[in-house]
Amino acid sequence: MNPELLISNRIRSTPFTSHVEACGVKAYTVYNHMLLPAFFRGIEEDYWHLCEAVQVWDVSCQRQVEIIGPDADKLVQLMTPRDISAAQIGQCLYAPLCDENGLMINDPILIKIKQDKWWFSIADTDVLLWAKGLATGFGFDVQVYEPDIWPLAVQGPKAEELVVRVFGEEISDIGFFRGEWNNFEGASMFVARSGWSKQGGFEIYVNDARLGRKLWDELFARGEDLNVGVGCPNLIERIESGLLSFGADATYKTTPFECGLDQYVSLDADIESLSINALRKHVPKTRLVGLVIARKVDLAGREVLAGKKMIGEITSHTWSPRYSVYLAYARCDLKEIAGLDELEVNTGTGSDNGQITELPFDFASLGLSGK
Repeated sequence: MNPELLISNRIRSTPFTSHVEACGVKAYTVYNHMLLPAFFRGIEEDYWHLCEAVQVWDVSCQRQVEIIGPDADKLVQLMTPRDISAAQIGQCLYAPLCDENGLMINDPILIKIKQDKWWFSIADTDVLLWAKGLATGFGFDVQVYEPDIWPLAVQGPKAEELVVRVFGEEISDIGFFRGEWNNFEGASMFVARSGWSKQGGFEIYVNDARLGRKLWDELFARGEDLNVGVGCPNLIERIESGLLSFGADATYKTTPFECGLDQYVSLDADIESLSINALRKHVPKTRLVGLVIARKVDLAGREVLAGKKMIGEITSHTWSPRYSVYLAYARCDLKEIAGLDELEVNTGTGSDNGQITELPFDFASLGLSGK
């Protein structure tokens, strides 16, 4: 039995917590000092519903760090090795944040709200404190703070139809990783085609708690015939989709190159970035790979072995009900896996072999057809 999570004022609830609990949340985790639902019906049942219908997620824990002022672009560029100079207003950019040694601090979505104003939609680390420290230390003319924004995600193959019903047909014109301000009950909310799944959908950056609860009710009222349901980021779906979780697959000890994020590092750009010089000199020592195990296993240990030698560790893993295989991400020593096709993993009943593959998983090339 899992221990109980005691909720105090140090763990913040959200404007939607009462709705989430009324919908029967069965578990929470803590993310950015805030409650994040972990599952409702069950992880596998939630997964199939997400892939077939549409879900509303309370992802208020996806906090926004706002950077605004004449030096906003300078501070944002300092924090990431990705060149942001061509970013357009309303554009969302996936961008690693890295320290002076090239090690990762976070992997947020950067949103250019307007000229000299950015939101960092962050993963689970205290980016606000780091940004404030850099702003003060470098003497930038900016304000850095956490605005009252509580994102709601609408995810699944029927997500667009539902969001169109609530916000209007213009929603269909929003491109991937783009956002626009849209009206709801007289308030303007930023709506982006994004979200932590590969099923398609939107994130609504709710800026009024009272209207947020009304928006939740409206989404459920308008989506009844679409089989709308409550949901949350799903372990099975995100691993099948190759999405990373900061703190597990990427950590303070890894560079972007060791997490498969090479394309988000602008090595040849002329940018003033805290980490770019270190990353230009960096030689990766580890690599995040996928493992495919042919049967359902209990990964009691996270060790990855070549022979009897430990050469890596499992960072995330799940059973895939769609492909009937066990999937894992493994961080491995680059030299040790050179030329290998399989690795050994410890299970609750001994050991088993996993096929090494690139991430994200290419199920067709692996000869796997889904249900």
